[in-house]
Amino acid sequence: MSAALLPLSGLYRALLALRALAYRTGLKRVEALPVPVIVVGNWIVGGAGKTPTTLALLALLRERGLRAGVISRGYGRDGDAVRLVTRVSTAREVGDEPLLIHLRSGAPVAVGRDRVAAARALLAAEPGLQLLVSDDGLQHWRLPRNLSLLVFDERGLGNGRLLPAGPLRQPPRPLAADQLVVYNAPRASTALPGFIAERRLAGAVTLADWWAGRPARMDTLLALRGRPGLRAVAGIARPQRFFDMLAGLGLSFDTLALPDHADFAELPWPADAAGILLTEKDAVKLPPERVGTLPVWVVALDFAPGSGFAAALDKHLQKLFAPA
Repeated sequence: MSAALLPLSGLYRALLALRALAYRTGLKRVEALPVPVIVVGNWIVGGAGKTPTTLALLALLRERGLRAGVISRGYGRDGDAVRLVTRVSTAREVGDEPLLIHLRSGAPVAVGRDRVAAARALLAAEPGLQLLVSDDGLQHWRLPRNLSLLVFDERGLGNGRLLPAGPLRQPPRPLAADQLVVYNAPRASTALPGFIAERRLAGAVTLADWWAGRPARMDTLLALRGRPGLRAVAGIARPQRFFDMLAGLGLSFDTLALPDHADFAELPWPADAAGILLTEKDAVKLPPERVGTLPVWVVALDFAPGSGFAAALDKHLQKLFAPA
């Protein structure tokens, strides 16, 4: 099947080359923004771990005293117009991942198909921002970038072919000086030098308490060992990873894997479910009143970009914020 799609991949490659030529010759141009931009993205389609990487990056920037905002397309939302994310926004309005980023980090967030327009709207609303982080956007060439974080999971480069014969959004190339690689995997999955992320479950919190901003606790999660009738639900790109991490802590449960960005327009579990374990990405689409008296816990992820990443980030930040 992949080989049969190679002509279409060739057409896609040609279109990418024409687009690159348009930027080199000035027919198209990269827009200017008044603050540096860090783009978190990947070369491969599907979720590779951009959102947890973005959250970890925001935490590192905050520790360094930098006020950062986030821009995102807001995949799966209604409409493409620019919109500022607030605590009362819904996932349908702004997208599940941007809403999660805002709720978890407190960072200002704007969404829009045109990320440059989203950036300008966010800077106008938050003039004190010193830096922007783009959740995805590697292929949004109009958007300037001073540093790119490339996120890979176990799939690496897949079969090495461009869409639609393979999973690649762009041809692979050697790592540039303004790029860092994070592997959301147990080991490097490409030949590119990078940092191995450390990920583990951070604990659980009831759905109502999660919406109230209370933190997940590991003792709450471990107390669910042996509880009968639990069902783990995940509408994420790699649901099995979530299930495996729960099982690794000794929990017993049935599983329910949903499509990535599942909208939860209807509750997907049976009416007689005894208890639900959710990811945070799914929790943003479920206000507590929707689940009634059913016990629902949100399981949080503790994600760090890996040993040495912070030092590498500091080197780039020093260049970005060095006195003129």
